[in-house]
Amino acid sequence: MEFGRRGALLGAAGLLAAGRARAEEWPARPIRLVVPFAPGGASDLLARLLAERLAPLLGQPIVVENRPGAGATLGADVVAKAKPDGYTLLYGTPGPQIVNPYLMRGLPYDAERDFTPVVSLVKAPNLLVVHPSLPVRTVAELIALAKARPGELTFGTSGVGASSHLAGETLKLRAGIEVTHVPFRGSGPAIQELIAGRISFMVDTLLLFPEHRASGAVRAIAVAGAEKSGLMPDLPTIAETLPGFDSFAFNYLAGPAGLPEPIVARLNRDTNRVLADDGFRRRLAELGLVPIGGPPARAAEIIRDEAAKAREVILAAGIKAE
Repeated sequence: MEFGRRGALLGAAGLLAAGRARAEEWPARPIRLVVPFAPGGASDLLARLLAERLAPLLGQPIVVENRPGAGATLGADVVAKAKPDGYTLLYGTPGPQIVNPYLMRGLPYDAERDFTPVVSLVKAPNLLVVHPSLPVRTVAELIALAKARPGELTFGTSGVGASSHLAGETLKLRAGIEVTHVPFRGSGPAIQELIAGRISFMVDTLLLFPEHRASGAVRAIAVAGAEKSGLMPDLPTIAETLPGFDSFAFNYLAGPAGLPEPIVARLNRDTNRVLADDGFRRRLAELGLVPIGGPPARAAEIIRDEAAKAREVILAAGIKAE
């Protein structure tokens, strides 16, 4: 029996050593970065910017693979079910782990247990914009108008449960106003309807609006993040009127559950090097994005905090997936 116990311990030690050796050899081949959206969108753009700069540090190509569908669930499921060897990673957005668990029934993965947070990437603050015909120039004026005309104003979003939808519902709840939600299939169609004057306002990713603001097609009212934006420094924040208001899309890097700690540490270290690069930070600033970085625990904490906020809004507003 003693020999059996010693043999089992030696076997376990051998497996652990083999695992460490494989992690130390990583990466030995190209890495797949799954983006759960179609090519051409903001997440796809940012994933490719990251892959371009991270690949030389890792010494292997990073192949961006677009797997759109089901509110980012399909792409996330690919990663959740992948072998935890560091060769399949997720470009995380609010859908997979933050919003969908409370919006959708029967997710094919466990949002909390089936992923390994690696590193926080960026915050994409939202922007409150209105059609120029709307007689408001401040958050307070918009709230006053909505209260004077309950149910008449409309806000457009990129879809039910999207970051823009939760931002609009949060504004409704915090301001105590009644406005009508109009969902679209993507931010592009919603913006076109706003420009045409068929909806009243939007609260969507800031990087979508600089050109439309410059042309006068929309009027920017306030940044929805907690801090002012370097891209639009003249604008106040919604929080100046509604203290504590902070609406943003959170992007992060994750892998399957069980990703070995040495691989997580290497990915975290090298991604933080990318995020600290002056050229990369300038590019993010041009897009109105705020780099985050930090240890894996910080990414896990933000995911938990944002999921709690999403749950509160979804339940309070009675949001259900279509």
